[in-house]
Amino acid sequence: MRESSIVVRPQPMDSATYTASSRLQAAGLRPAITLFEEAARTVPLPKTPQPIAIADYGAATGYNSLLPIGAAIGIIRRRTRPDHAILVAHTDVADNDFTALFTTLTEDHDSYLKADPATFASAVGRSFYQQILPSDSIVLGWSSWAVHWLSRIPMPIPDHVQISYSADDEARQAYARQAAEDWHEFVAFRGRELAPGGRLVVLTVGVEPDGSSGFKAAFDAIVAALRQFVDDGLLSAGEARRMSIPSIGREEKDFRAPFAPSGRFEGLSIEHLELFKAEDRFWAQFQVDGDARAFGANWAAFLRASVFPTLAAALDPGPIEERATQFADRLEAAVAARLAAAPEQMSIPLAKVVLVKRRTST
Repeated sequence: MRESSIVVRPQPMDSATYTASSRLQAAGLRPAITLFEEAARTVPLPKTPQPIAIADYGAATGYNSLLPIGAAIGIIRRRTRPDHAILVAHTDVADNDFTALFTTLTEDHDSYLKADPATFASAVGRSFYQQILPSDSIVLGWSSWAVHWLSRIPMPIPDHVQISYSADDEARQAYARQAAEDWHEFVAFRGRELAPGGRLVVLTVGVEPDGSSGFKAAFDAIVAALRQFVDDGLLSAGEARRMSIPSIGREEKDFRAPFAPSGRFEGLSIEHLELFKAEDRFWAQFQVDGDARAFGANWAAFLRASVFPTLAAALDPGPIEERATQFADRLEAAVAARLAAAPEQMSIPLAKVVLVKRRTST
C-alpha cells in the first residue's frame, strides 16, 4: 500500500484566525454530530482497564472536534463507569500547530476535558494517509473538513487554483486519480485501526450536480487577485502558475469505489452516506445586516486561514516568512474587496459518511 510522502494539508499562518474561521465550517457539523452520537450509543466498549479510544483525524486547532467528541463522551459515560478511562487521540500532519490544539483543549469552554476528569488527550503528528494508531484499537473515529485535502499536489493547475474550475483535462484526470488513491488509503488504514464494531464518521467536501466543489465566487476572486498581482509585479508569472489548491470534492460513486463490488473493504462497510448543502453563515448574516464589507472580510479571513498557506508555499525562495505574510495580507484585502463589491451566496456541498467495522465472530 502506498504511503504518502508529501502531505500538503495547509496549516494556518495565524491559529487564532484559523479557529475563528472554523465557525463557518461548523455550519455542517450538526448533522454529522448526530451520526456520531448514534455511533457512540451502539459501538461495543472494551472492559476496564483497557481505555476507550477515540480518534480525531485531521484535528487542526481542535475547534471542530470539541462538540462532537464531547457529545460522544457524554453518551459513553451513560454506558460505562465514570472512572473508565477514555483516551482521545487528535491526529494531524507533523507541522500542525499542536500548541494551538492543546490551548483549545485546555481553555475553550466547550472542551471535553473540563467535563470529564477520566478523559485524557493526546496527539499524533503524522499523515492519516498511513497507519498512525494501533490496529483494532479505536472505538470511535471522527474526521471533519480534512479528507478533501490531497496528500500531494499531483501537478500544477494551469488555468485556475482549484481543480473543479479547470478546463485542463490532464490536470483534472491527475487530481481525480490522486483523490481516488487518497480515499482508498484513508479508508484502508482506518479499517486496520478501528476495533471490531467500531465506527468512523467523516464530514468532508462533496460536489455540485456539475461536479464542482462549490465555493466558486471565492475561488474566482482568488484567481482574479493573483492575475492582478502578476500584472502589478507583486508576483512572478512562474509563482502564479505554481499556485494550486490540493483540495477536491467527491461524489457518491467516489466514496463507494473502494468497497466495490462486495460492499466491504478492509473489514469496513458504509453504514450511511449522504450529500447535502451546508449553510453559508456569512451570507445569512449579510441578509440580516446588509454589510457587504463584513461579508467580504469574513470570507477572505476564512480563505486566508484555510487555503492561503498552500498558495504562499509556491513563492520563490527567499525571506519566505516575511514575504508570505505580506502576500497573505494583500491577497486577503483583494479578495475581501472583490467579494464585497458583488456579494453572492456561496454554495457549500458536503458529504457525511459513516463507516463501520465488521464484528468478529463469537
